[in-house]
Amino acid sequence: MDIIHHHLHPSALFASPHPHHVRTVLGSCVAVCLWDPTLRMGGINHYMLPFWNGAGLATPRYGNIATLRLIEALEEHGATRSRLQAKVFGGAGVLGDGQKDHVTRVGARNIEVAETVLKEHRIPIVARCVGGDRGFKLIYKTYSGEVLLKRLNPIGKQN
Repeated sequence: MDIIHHHLHPSALFASPHPHHVRTVLGSCVAVCLWDPTLRMGGINHYMLPFWNGAGLATPRYGNIATLRLIEALEEHGATRSRLQAKVFGGAGVLGDGQKDHVTRVGARNIEVAETVLKEHRIPIVARCVGGDRGFKLIYKTYSGEVLLKRLNPIGKQN
């Protein structure tokens, strides 16, 4: 099997019927990985903010837009919504040392949006690693649904 490598940038999504290793790095951003076990096909998004407020373009920068578009992209490749399974990662509190105002809670709000949208579309979350104070390096194997994670050091600390 030929595996193609792809780097997923923030505010983007990726879905393909061909096997890929998709890499991304998350802090307060969230990645939703969707997997159709029958087709052995998956896709992933990487969003920065929880909700599109109706101003400007409705892009995958926003969790509610990114997750819906990922579902639709997989369906365009033949996936069935009722078979999809989700894995959710990221949402670390790296922007404000855990303060409770709405700006610094973006990681927690990003997690909430992923859970809400997936629940609305009846897609079960089968794995998650969210929150905390450290980001992740992530590799998603779209052909197996497997996710490899590495925790990053807290901001300002080195190995």
